[in-house]
Amino acid sequence: MALAFGLLLAGPSAAAEAPADGLVLYRGAILIDGKGGAERPGMAILTRGERIETIARAADLPAPAGAKIVDVAGLYVLPGLINSHEHLATPPDRPAAEANLRKDLYGGVTAVRDMADDLRQVADLARAARVGEIAAPDIYYAALMAGPEFFEDPRTHETTRGAVAGAVPWMQAVTPATDLRIAVAEARGTGATGVKIYADLPVSLVAAITAEAHRQGVLVWAHAAVFPASPAEVIGAGVDTVSHTCLLAYQASDVMPRAYHHRPAVDEARFAAGDTPVIETLLKEMRRRGTILDATLWVYAEMERDHAADPEGPAPYCGAGLAERLTNEAWRDGVLISTGTDGFSDARDPWPSLGDELALLQDKAGMKAADVIRAATVVGAMTIGQQREMGTLEPGKLANLVFTTRDPLADVGALLWVTLTVKRGVAYWRRDYQAQSGEQR
Repeated sequence: MALAFGLLLAGPSAAAEAPADGLVLYRGAILIDGKGGAERPGMAILTRGERIETIARAADLPAPAGAKIVDVAGLYVLPGLINSHEHLATPPDRPAAEANLRKDLYGGVTAVRDMADDLRQVADLARAARVGEIAAPDIYYAALMAGPEFFEDPRTHETTRGAVAGAVPWMQAVTPATDLRIAVAEARGTGATGVKIYADLPVSLVAAITAEAHRQGVLVWAHAAVFPASPAEVIGAGVDTVSHTCLLAYQASDVMPRAYHHRPAVDEARFAAGDTPVIETLLKEMRRRGTILDATLWVYAEMERDHAADPEGPAPYCGAGLAERLTNEAWRDGVLISTGTDGFSDARDPWPSLGDELALLQDKAGMKAADVIRAATVVGAMTIGQQREMGTLEPGKLANLVFTTRDPLADVGALLWVTLTVKRGVAYWRRDYQAQSGEQR
């Protein structure tokens, strides 16, 4: 399908203002620091290079000698947003990836979690984003592990072109004979932050991969059901984050599907009466363990739209309404929820899909705006193991800031009114985001 995407600048310098190691004083904003306190008007944030140096009342923080002063009086400032589920290279398409990353950044997103792709390209995108060659959020990515059957999936061949799907460090087929010490070390060698456990593995291997990854200091990100491993077994194995709310619904199945590509749709009739005890038990265990739910409501809504446009195509395995209800139940039970989309907005849309995910969490899943913002900041940082560096506005943390003209604590729709994003101390003014043109796969 032909879609438009932006003509990219040669680099961020044409539209961004880089302070190097200099001082920048953002003065007069209404502060939402991400730590749960009340908004504080008339605040100032002093940054030095890529770090926050001081946060104080503007009246109490005179500009240091040589500091650049940016007047943000009346704007709201909150931590940079994090999309905890993207796919940047399935299949690899460098211009499209850069266009989507640029849209993310100018829409307030300062970090993303890539959930398994062709890491030959993703690693280079991550490097280019980190050193400022492209205008993009920081990228943290996964190396995938699954059972051999999964590698019949054509997407795995798109992301391993020139090699063998299942036999490369970023997409490994795992069996009981696999030396997991070597497998995890090879995944680490790609620069991956986490191992993604995708499909077609029994609980014994899910648990063994998780234990070895944690031993080597690697996070473990999994589908909420791996088949034949059930949601309860995946969570019991100790993974750090599970993706896709609707996969939790399979815990209510009479018989757990044996394989990812041969599973029936969720039996939604089981949930017609509301909360179910089996899901309640599962969510309480997630809360006890601190397992994060990467809900991905956006993708369920997108699947429904696609099916409505093409009723002859495959039907979604779960409806958006059920995904929203289960996410609401998880939120009410105190489960940590992050904000992932698992897809990109239409390239003619000037705003990233994350804004839609936040709106769905607020308007459809019933989360309070403050909790949605926490999901997109504090919990997002936890998904990538970067909570010491980002997620809240504090001295010493990265200068990842989003300024809006409207109050996001009143309505997360305010995040469609971003006027300035600062990533690692570099300012990206929304007015410099360029119109879209061209073609995208």
